Amino acid sequence: MNFLRTSTFIALLAGATLVNAACDTPAVPSAPDGSTATLDEMIAGQQAVKAFQAEAQEYRICLDEEMLISKAAAGEGDSEAKEDYKAQTDAYNASVSAEESVAGAFNSAIGAYKAANPK
Repeated sequence: MNFLRTSTFIALLAGATLVNAACDTPAVPSAPDGSTATLDEMIAGQQAVKAFQAEAQEYRICLDEEMLISKAAAGEGDSEAKEDYKAQTDAYNASVSAEESVAGAFNSAIGAYKAANPK
């Protein structure tokens, strides 16, 4: 995975944690180096990706709940709630992007592993 892209997602998710303290931002796993990883390391990487995906889904469910509250309060004229809603929406979108990037990085690692370990 591109280091800059990974750093950006981590920063976005970390910022989201400050705004959405009730929702636990999942830690973004790094993909194994498929060209040098063992099968056990690839399996561990797959398990880390699956765990991250489950945690990211729970995080977004939590954000959904907070967004409903913020949206209702914003509809009643609460300007702080409008800002919260925007931050929660940004955090939600960053979580989706991070999940897509993690999956893409792991898929690349699988390709590299297969190339380094032909049958």
